[in-house]
Amino acid sequence: MSDSTSTLRNRKPTASESTPTESPDLAKPAKPPTSGFLAALLLLLGVLGLLGLAGAAGTYIYNQNPGHYFWPEPREPWKAIPGDTEWTVDFSADVPKRDAIVAAFKHAWSAYERDAMGNDEYHPIARKGTNLTEAGGIGYTVIDSIDTMLLMGLNDEYARARQWVESSMTLDRDANFNTFETTIRVLGGLLSAYELTDGDQLYLDRAVDLADRMLPVFDTPSGLPYSQVNLAKRVGVADSDNRGLVSTAEASTLQLEFRYLGYLTDNSDYWDKAEHVMKVIRQARLPNGLTPIFMSSDAGKFMTSDIRLGSRADSYFEYLLKQYLQTGSVETIYREMYDDSMQAIHDNLIETSKSGKLLYTLEIHPKRLAHNNQMSWIRTLKQDHLVCFLGGSLMLGATTAGAFTGRVSIPPNVSELSPVGQRDWATGVSLVETCVDTYRTASGLSPEIVHFREKIDGGKGDWYIKDARPPGMPPVYDARYILRPETVESLFIAWRLTGHPKYRAYGWDIFQAIETHCRVPGGGYASVLNVEEVPVQWEDKMETFLMSETLKYLFLLFSDDTVLPLDEYVFNTEAHPLPIFSPSVRAGLF
Repeated sequence: MSDSTSTLRNRKPTASESTPTESPDLAKPAKPPTSGFLAALLLLLGVLGLLGLAGAAGTYIYNQNPGHYFWPEPREPWKAIPGDTEWTVDFSADVPKRDAIVAAFKHAWSAYERDAMGNDEYHPIARKGTNLTEAGGIGYTVIDSIDTMLLMGLNDEYARARQWVESSMTLDRDANFNTFETTIRVLGGLLSAYELTDGDQLYLDRAVDLADRMLPVFDTPSGLPYSQVNLAKRVGVADSDNRGLVSTAEASTLQLEFRYLGYLTDNSDYWDKAEHVMKVIRQARLPNGLTPIFMSSDAGKFMTSDIRLGSRADSYFEYLLKQYLQTGSVETIYREMYDDSMQAIHDNLIETSKSGKLLYTLEIHPKRLAHNNQMSWIRTLKQDHLVCFLGGSLMLGATTAGAFTGRVSIPPNVSELSPVGQRDWATGVSLVETCVDTYRTASGLSPEIVHFREKIDGGKGDWYIKDARPPGMPPVYDARYILRPETVESLFIAWRLTGHPKYRAYGWDIFQAIETHCRVPGGGYASVLNVEEVPVQWEDKMETFLMSETLKYLFLLFSDDTVLPLDEYVFNTEAHPLPIFSPSVRAGLF
């Protein structure tokens, strides 16, 4: 991620999060203490086979949460729409709600265009824009928003945005830009604009210019990309914040964009360099299929680091499935990698809440033991809002990679799904409900991070905001809502795959909470510092993914199902739609 921002999708770890060790291999498990009750307890609570290296058995250290945190009031389960288990599938547009979301986009865009046109980011309270580097910006917000304008039919706004791309956009910036963010937001945005305009050459030309400047990031000993790129000098730059390591998500969330550009231009460099990364990741696989969040660009190996599905890992899993779908489900290597990862997740990272009603994902963190300097592993019941993409992704995977037939019913019949598909569908549906439940706050907005209670914990509710403080006191980082899209993304997918009206109802509730608490009267939307405090306090920043993802997915949720059908398009991790296409013979040649 860029040095100048801390709220992009793969945010920097907070002070409480662990950093990777220097070893290019995942650390060997710690030997347990050899005497006393503590040794017996650790052995009892250990989960054997976490690492599976050299046949050794790994050990978790069970991390109990004290459960003494502030709550404004006891929580109750999220109330789904009552009714029978059967429902009428009706994919017609809900025009009033759809139009309300279009109006919200116009409220956001008009303020940005008025105060900050061309700047990378926007601050609606100060009414000004900023760029990610001192050398200037490359129009993150403009490019991120163009395909949403096209989908919404905002022709005047689109015409002015296109004019900016044609006359004012420059990539000749002598500064370091994050490889991952620039790919998903700018390259992905240009390619989706090219697709949705039926081939406007302006966008393809800009995409080629950008990709050519970025290709040197792959010039590492392993072929894993550098985390940053100097666009003017056309050189890759290692991330000094993480001793030159690259996150797994950063390395593996470039493929949809570079592969599609390679297909459009018949330039094999784009395709081959991006796909080589997947070959390296596949060869680096740990015996149990778990995926740490950091890799070495030099060695091409995983580093001892957190194992989680949130920041620095999330879109790796997303792109395994979508690479398989992007080329018409013919590259079976990606389905195999996806199935392998989902099995590891189900074996190690899925947990049920204290009440037994909520399914969620946990994290595993490395910890060096003080008494013998050995490495062990802490099991932390923590889930980022970022993880909320997974529910919809599992449902999509169940009806594609996990289906017996090419096209399944809406909603799917059990007989149409393989046993693995049935498992993934059930997990996905449950995770969507859990993510919706985290919106049951004073503001109706979800916090950035939640922790779940141990089953032996007497605290109220299944989840909580760690170290939460009463209203009026400075809030903790975890308590904020920064206009994130992941839950509404899953709601959109769940709606398209089931037609169940509750998913639209959930989405409308979230949209109304955004309108109530994030809308700035003078234009734009601001982040909320504490979702449990009303009236809310604002952070003066409107993330680009509000217009690229959050409002786009809400718009699609209330549109009819002929708009971007899921069997014709895949969405990159910034919600830029790219078409499914038939690959050339070079595809999937690991």
